[in-house]
Amino acid sequence: YNADEDQIKDKLQQLRCHFTWEFIIEETEIPDLENRVLEEITFLDTKYKVGIHNLLAYVKHLKGQNEEALKSLQEAEDLTQPEHANQSEVRSLVTWGNYAWLHYHMGQPAEAQIYLDKVKNTCRKLTNSSTYRMECPQMDCEEGWALLKCGGKNYERAKVCFEKALEVDPENPEFSTGYAIVVYRLDGFNKAPESSGEFCLDTLKQAVRLNPNDAYIKALLGLKLQDVDQEAEGEKYIKEALTNASSKTYVYRYAAKFYRRKGVLDEALRLSKLALKETPSSAFLHHQTGLCYKSQIIEIKKVTNCQPKGEDKENINRIVPLAIQHFERAVQLKPTFELAYTSLAEMYAEAGDHRKAEDTFQKVLCMKSLNNEMLQHIHFHYGRFLEFHKKSEVDAISHYLKAIKIENASIDKDKSINSLTKLASKKLRRNASDIESLSILGFIHKVKGEMNEALEYYERALRLAPDLAMSVPVTPRH
Repeated sequence: YNADEDQIKDKLQQLRCHFTWEFIIEETEIPDLENRVLEEITFLDTKYKVGIHNLLAYVKHLKGQNEEALKSLQEAEDLTQPEHANQSEVRSLVTWGNYAWLHYHMGQPAEAQIYLDKVKNTCRKLTNSSTYRMECPQMDCEEGWALLKCGGKNYERAKVCFEKALEVDPENPEFSTGYAIVVYRLDGFNKAPESSGEFCLDTLKQAVRLNPNDAYIKALLGLKLQDVDQEAEGEKYIKEALTNASSKTYVYRYAAKFYRRKGVLDEALRLSKLALKETPSSAFLHHQTGLCYKSQIIEIKKVTNCQPKGEDKENINRIVPLAIQHFERAVQLKPTFELAYTSLAEMYAEAGDHRKAEDTFQKVLCMKSLNNEMLQHIHFHYGRFLEFHKKSEVDAISHYLKAIKIENASIDKDKSINSLTKLASKKLRRNASDIESLSILGFIHKVKGEMNEALEYYERALRLAPDLAMSVPVTPRH
């Protein structure tokens, strides 16, 4: 037991840096995080490079590569001066804090103390306080960027950081950019049918106004406009972003997504392939490319009324393995990529490989900490697989119900309600006294708030079997 070491630990915990920001990162996500950090260093044209080198140092530490981590901190330090002459001391606080923690972990308390002193002296100089932490918008912004890069489970906290920074300096271009990106990503998670995206649009427009040369943020604005049915307006921003030379690889990604959703699939694939050439290890891009192929399959099926023959059939047989290949690569690169698992499972089913499809659905259902939207998404798609590929109506009903019972408005919940309504109605047509289907339809009307219709169905079920109707396991949990 060492009292000095205890004192150092106490000081270290007061610092504001990557070692104290408590990111939520699964161990299996670290390779993908490192890959995304390296992509950003290489391909994102931004004035703010210090933070990303600091994050790389932290990731190296997580991988047990402390010497490499020191090199990344050295790079961060080298960049600090030219980038931010006026704010360089505030920016340096994060780097010095990381240095202190790293030396502590490497069993070098004297070196750690040197950096603790640097932090303390700077805090004293800038705020007259003798602590090891400083409250200022620049610091909040640094924390926000780091949280934003560490994945979806950190976004809410990132948003709070940028909000705090903007309260002090509402016209700051960097704070505005960070805030707009995090709001856009959170909006993407919240797939509630009635969410208008108005607020998200406003924050993106503000960021574009303050950063007129930032192609990345323009591309996001283009996608958001497409989300809210202003596709023509959105395309203007996408085209503008594509003519800009900055952050090309990222712009290709988002433009590919835009054109895929517009239905211009050749252009979407062309852009995806251009981006993949630069960043072949991007899980996001492999998923997006797979979705382009999936859209091509849907297109062929639509044109042939779901009965492709001859050349159309050959095309589907050629495209399905390409989609599978990209979805498999996506989950290999990022083992927690839930959306890519459902895409992959659907493609296995399309290829007629029910066992692999089943295994993939089971794998994603067993993942820990799935949010409500994602659970609804998985249950809905699994239900479709069970209904149409496995021809198991009983199991399909069970999963549609699971999606509907989650207290959360979403597109997938609505789709589950539609699928379940169709399935229960079909069963009733086959057998007018099917108690389960009557109870299910009663339950669906109840969920939709249509109480008279709900009662009607429940009463019909009760008349048929007074003891059974209320024991059908469809009443929602309270």
